[in-house]
Amino acid sequence: MAVDPVVDRMRTLRATWHPADGVAVFNRVYLTVTEEIGHAIQAGTFADRTAAATLDVRFAERYLTAVDAVAAGGPAPACWRPLFHYRRHPGVRPLQFALAGINAHVGHDLALAVVDTCRALECTPADLEDEFDQVGDILLLLEERIREELMPGPDLLEIADPLTHLLGCWSLDRARDGAWLAARSLWQLRGLPELAGEFTERLDRSVGLVGRMLLTPLTRP
Repeated sequence: MAVDPVVDRMRTLRATWHPADGVAVFNRVYLTVTEEIGHAIQAGTFADRTAAATLDVRFAERYLTAVDAVAAGGPAPACWRPLFHYRRHPGVRPLQFALAGINAHVGHDLALAVVDTCRALECTPADLEDEFDQVGDILLLLEERIREELMPGPDLLEIADPLTHLLGCWSLDRARDGAWLAARSLWQLRGLPELAGEFTERLDRSVGLVGRMLLTPLTRP
């Protein structure tokens, strides 16, 4: 499965949206992530290129499906709604937009992408653990870069800045661990569609609640 089509789609979105748009902020971040993973796949960093590429594409498709749903006038999944709702709020800082998008995508979409990949490749989550961990390592490195690039001001935030406290409440590493547990749980529930649906819905809502808190306006409009 080729990564190029989803990269091209995100590049098109980047050219379409205003740079200050909150979804555009996340899109730029995620485009960098996807390009980095694509380069790693081509370089042979992943032992199983097919598994890595399939996971990467299924992962990206979850985000792009949310974009298409909103563009068509429909609702996004609950995990994405805060970002789309607050995307033009002048009191939300770019770093908040980026992390809220990562929260939605990793906290909810990544678990479902693992299950999608398992079904597509007829494997189990355990077979994808190495690829999952390697993708997660790339995400962690890029999160550090994102915080450095989008952190307001040339110096570290002062301890009294509310953004300092807000960012301290969320961790990509914990979100990734939660996604892996959710993926394994959903895989075990695959023979119980009603229970799996309820689990997915609750995961969607809980991740959306975290996203709403990350997007708390910190300056007046």
